[in-house]
Amino acid sequence: MRPGPRNLITDIPGLLVGNSQDERVKSGVTVLTADRAFTAAVHVMGGAPGSRETDALAPDRLVQEADALVLAGGSALGLAAASGVADALRARGRGFDVSGQKVPIVPAAILFDLLNGGDKDWAENPYARLGATALANAAAGFALGTYGAGAGATTAGLKGGLGSASLRLDSGHTVGALVAVNALGSATVGAGRHFWAAPFELGGEFGGQGPAADYPDDHPTKGAAPREATTIAIIATDAELTQAQATRMATAAHDGMARALVPSHTPFDGDLIFAAATSDRPLTDPMADTLALGHAAALTLARAIARGVWLATPAAGDTLPCWSDRFG
Repeated sequence: MRPGPRNLITDIPGLLVGNSQDERVKSGVTVLTADRAFTAAVHVMGGAPGSRETDALAPDRLVQEADALVLAGGSALGLAAASGVADALRARGRGFDVSGQKVPIVPAAILFDLLNGGDKDWAENPYARLGATALANAAAGFALGTYGAGAGATTAGLKGGLGSASLRLDSGHTVGALVAVNALGSATVGAGRHFWAAPFELGGEFGGQGPAADYPDDHPTKGAAPREATTIAIIATDAELTQAQATRMATAAHDGMARALVPSHTPFDGDLIFAAATSDRPLTDPMADTLALGHAAALTLARAIARGVWLATPAAGDTLPCWSDRFG
């Protein structure tokens, strides 16, 4: 297995990602979309999730596909980003057809970044605008680190950020991950520079620091502000999956979150993973292939989390240093 040519979720043909952020507010939105609707699913393991249209993604529901998936800052206020995306998609003629009326299916998840040093005293909620702008920016190439939904993200002691990675399987399928890292816990071991995800790193993609030499019993958290959390992600593939199979892939991907963030899935995190399947490449061995896809999803998400933290950049008013500030 090896990364795709971009080492981004857009190594899956047809997928596009757009970012939009407001530097004054220190928050933003990331949108994943495609040229046609794709199979979508979700699995939630955090104790404090914030989301839109996730109930529609259960395997027994009428609608099996989505037109876009949205990751946003802003806590519950950030759910307005999905409305901006839906309005823009409807103007393009996209959406689930109901007797000629188009209803875009745009599930969304949010993270809490309201206390990160940005100016949140806005006269009008900015997230619908940010969502529409992120959709307009959707492309195969996009920035990581302090961009999009990762623009105001933080972890225990360090800035978080937007991460992505990909993996090509021996079966010919590709798996990609996209994540906004805003965890209660830490992506690095203790007070050191080493990432929890180090054993899974490929090609020095987050600095090549290698594993830590020592693993302390105590691990830092946001402590005084435990509710300023939530890591939200999308795991995608070109494999032909049912919604039930995509749900299982999202479930397996949570292993990667737990490998890369310590602690994770806490009562104060709304940790959530969407799954997206373009279904361009059939499964040749459904049992073996779905097992491999779940394993690859966990590996790829762990790597994407570390990349998001490693690539964060400093900005005026930050309440925490980024990895490069602290460790060079």
